[in-house]
Amino acid sequence: MLRAVLDTNVYVAALLSRDGSPATIVRALADGAFDAVVCPTLMAELRTVLARPKIAERVSGETAEQFAAWLERSAVCATEPEAIDPVSPDPGDDYLIALAREAGATFVVSGDAHLLGIALSLPAAIYPASFATLLEALEL
Repeated sequence: MLRAVLDTNVYVAALLSRDGSPATIVRALADGAFDAVVCPTLMAELRTVLARPKIAERVSGETAEQFAAWLERSAVCATEPEAIDPVSPDPGDDYLIALAREAGATFVVSGDAHLLGIALSLPAAIYPASFATLLEALEL
């Protein structure tokens, strides 16, 4: 089964709009098309971002918590990854790469330019639109 680590910006975008690649990816996750990998840091970051005032205006606290709880049930829940040597210009993103490596994920899916600009063989950092296209191709 295909395995990926989705950056929190993908989950948040999926909650903010039912259209677009992030929503397509989350629906594919719900349908069992791939395994998403999460860890306590990713889940805490997701909850923190969803509680920010600009997001909370559009996503209720109840909806945010229901989504986070669903994700914890639906995803592969890994332990915290070991720290790695800095890879990203944003050191706060390195845990996503470490998580993907430890969990055997092929992709880190993100809209974050810091991650997307890194030349990695595995995991490959790709845009949500590219991952959604890949998932659609796998369904054929």
